[in-house]
Amino acid sequence: MPTVLIIDDNAAVAVALEVLFSLHDIEALSAPSPEAGLAILAQRSVDLVIQDMNFSADTTSGEEGTTLFRAIRARHPDLPVILLTAWTHLDAAVDLIKGGAADYLAKPWDDNKLIATVNNLIELGQSKRALQQRVQAELRERRELERGYDLRGMVWQDPATERVVHLACQVARADVPVLIIGANGTGKERIAEIIQANSSVRNGPFVVLNCGAIPSELIEAELFGADAGAYTGAAKAREGKFEAADGGTLFLDEIGNLPLAGQMKLLRVLETGRFERLGSNRERQVKVRVISATNADLHAMIKAGTFREDLFYRLNVIELRLPALAARPLDILPLAMHFLGPQPQLQLHPDAQAALLAHQWPGNVRELKNVMMRAALLAGGDIIRIADLGLPAVSGSHANGAGAAEEASREPDRDAINLALSRAGGVVAQAAAELGLSRQALYRRMERLGIVRP
Repeated sequence: MPTVLIIDDNAAVAVALEVLFSLHDIEALSAPSPEAGLAILAQRSVDLVIQDMNFSADTTSGEEGTTLFRAIRARHPDLPVILLTAWTHLDAAVDLIKGGAADYLAKPWDDNKLIATVNNLIELGQSKRALQQRVQAELRERRELERGYDLRGMVWQDPATERVVHLACQVARADVPVLIIGANGTGKERIAEIIQANSSVRNGPFVVLNCGAIPSELIEAELFGADAGAYTGAAKAREGKFEAADGGTLFLDEIGNLPLAGQMKLLRVLETGRFERLGSNRERQVKVRVISATNADLHAMIKAGTFREDLFYRLNVIELRLPALAARPLDILPLAMHFLGPQPQLQLHPDAQAALLAHQWPGNVRELKNVMMRAALLAGGDIIRIADLGLPAVSGSHANGAGAAEEASREPDRDAINLALSRAGGVVAQAAAELGLSRQALYRRMERLGIVRP
């Protein structure tokens, strides 16, 4: 059951509010003075405070209420506070709203409006606490990962990336093939490095082959090696990637580009650990952990007959899906600052940060790295601005001005605010949510337009 603390020297007010809240399954505590209210807050956890603005007899300045509010805010910065005030003290209440008070209500209050406001604020507070608890749990999990695993300098902040890294660490010690699925530039090779670094073969070699960068007629020689004369230009015997990775890990990037003949030989190596070099009849034995990656739809390729289904299931014992950068937006700014690492004096202007977060990043982390390298070279000082980023949608002063104009045009006018207040029954929290504003922003807008809440 949620709990509300009422701080008011008028016993009749406290009793009336206690009865009202009891009818709506809200526990009410009351205190007749600021000192008593602060003492209760030091001992009890409450969800919301309703406080008067004056406590001493014949006092109407609102100074006591202001002092109490600031004391509550100093001790409990996230606790929502509703102010009870007379219309004659509206200016003081509005000033406190700007300072972080949740809302104000005039005496005598409207019961329905008060209950709606209290329920909204309690629900918002509960959601905020749940979010804080989730963030704290994620931070604890990250610290455990950092203490227990070699993360190869991986930079992330988004929970979506956290899940992939955590799973990569979990499966690292199992000697089974892993398939990493994700778009180009998302960081699949870094995930493969984390698996290798925490595996039983972490002291062995980590060999990388991009199957999409090798001509199809040469890829078998790259994988399995070739004896002298095996093909035109093979003047001497050469070692393949499987031999080079013996006792370690072979990372096969863009596995969907492997031709069918190579797929058949790869399947045999995965099943037996044996293979032959091109042009040779002698079998070689290796022990290699295979991690593969692709941005292709392997299921569609299987239906089209261009990828072997038995190889897919052999490679896909463990599947990791790495989201695109746009799907893990909390990673964007930490990665951007990481790419500025050699120049720690450089800072991102808030407008540049907003532009980075608004961009869709079709090239993913690789594109972000290139953008930040370019920005570091073009920045005229220690501050990186929008124009330095060179992003097509936001580059140049014209886009800056257009963005500002567009933002201004989205501010609600007098009619929109009055309509929203009317629909919300005068509850500012509901009206602000409908208009896409914070309560404080709506109060400031109402004050500029001279709007009095109904």
